[in-house]
Amino acid sequence: MSYPDTYYKRTIAEDRSRSSLSGPEDCDAVVIGAGLAGLTTALQLVRAGQKVVVLEAEIVGFGASGRNGGFVAPGFATGSDDIARTAGKDAAKKLFHLSTEGVDFIRDTIRDLNIESAAPQPGITSVLRHDDAASLKAYREQLLKDYDYELDYLDTEQVRAVLKSQRYFQALRNPKAFHMHPLNYLRAIAAEIERLGGKIFEGSAAISTSLSGAEKRVRTASGEVRARHMVFTTGGYTGSLEPRLQRAFLPIATYVMVSEEAPDLIANAIATRDAVGDNRRAGDYYRLVDNGKRILWGGRITTRAASTAGVVAELRREMTGTYPQLSGLKTELAWSGLMSYARHLMPQIGEVEPGVWHCTAFGGHGLNTTAIGGKLVAEGILGQSDRYKLFAPFGLVWAGGVAGLAAAQLTYWKLQAQDWWRERTA
Repeated sequence: MSYPDTYYKRTIAEDRSRSSLSGPEDCDAVVIGAGLAGLTTALQLVRAGQKVVVLEAEIVGFGASGRNGGFVAPGFATGSDDIARTAGKDAAKKLFHLSTEGVDFIRDTIRDLNIESAAPQPGITSVLRHDDAASLKAYREQLLKDYDYELDYLDTEQVRAVLKSQRYFQALRNPKAFHMHPLNYLRAIAAEIERLGGKIFEGSAAISTSLSGAEKRVRTASGEVRARHMVFTTGGYTGSLEPRLQRAFLPIATYVMVSEEAPDLIANAIATRDAVGDNRRAGDYYRLVDNGKRILWGGRITTRAASTAGVVAELRREMTGTYPQLSGLKTELAWSGLMSYARHLMPQIGEVEPGVWHCTAFGGHGLNTTAIGGKLVAEGILGQSDRYKLFAPFGLVWAGGVAGLAAAQLTYWKLQAQDWWRERTA
């Protein structure tokens, strides 16, 4: 078992392997999926003295949790107005503060466990690609009024002093958000779970479950786990094991590339260590890595198998269109990964039936939301809180199957076209 060839794999801090499940195991809770949601759930449970087993089909952090952009910022993939319309204003405020709690949780965990290899770097800047200072200032003021959350406003001159592109105008900077090496963070969390007595089995795909009764069972090719609670945290790699989950999300592929080492050339374009995302609904995101020697650039989505090389060529055109001075910068490595998206564009967190939990559909939300989801599920299992019920309005609704995938791709292409037109007519 091994990771796909990514920047994160090439800069992994430790790479010890774990054995697969062999024989029976009894525990308080079994977690299926060793991504950020699953490992956070397991971490909080073992911290409370629970006996926990984590089953991973591949290797810790194999999926989207270990190969993403590394952004840790509050908020959700859908807008606050949409959330308020569905859940109510009071619930929308509580949900936003949960997302900020997720940011704090990851930051505090890095500090408390001294995870230096996660290399957290403060600051995420969201920049406009059309001139509209008034709307950006209004959004900033509304965020402060509704959620008591403050962002820094940057005018065009300030933006272009550090992002040397004529494509960019005003921006909002979040100094409390940060970006990091997600795979090293995940592996450190896994090590802490094991130090506290939890068990993690790799190469142990769940092939069947028995959910009736007080004792839940999950079987792998060579073993079985019996537990009072079962937690599904498999994200975009969920198969047919639990049909209620599989039908409720769309597996969406996204793409990331990393440049060659070229610190002097890169400095001609980007003079900030902030992570950067643009305001387009079909936008790109990027950040400097290796102490400014490389750019990690991500974006684009597809709902079907696509040539990574072809999509990366699109990303390169976007990068050089934004920064013509980087036209000579070579791409050294590129990869893709599957995220899970619900139709309502919110995470799906809750209890399917007594003792059976789900924590999934984190595509587009950032690592903070995955972490807080795991924390909430652990609180629910431990009887510490029922805060997970704040996500009840965003349940396991049918995502549309094949038709849903086609609709999602068409919507994405429509958003791309709208973004293109807005930039040229603003």
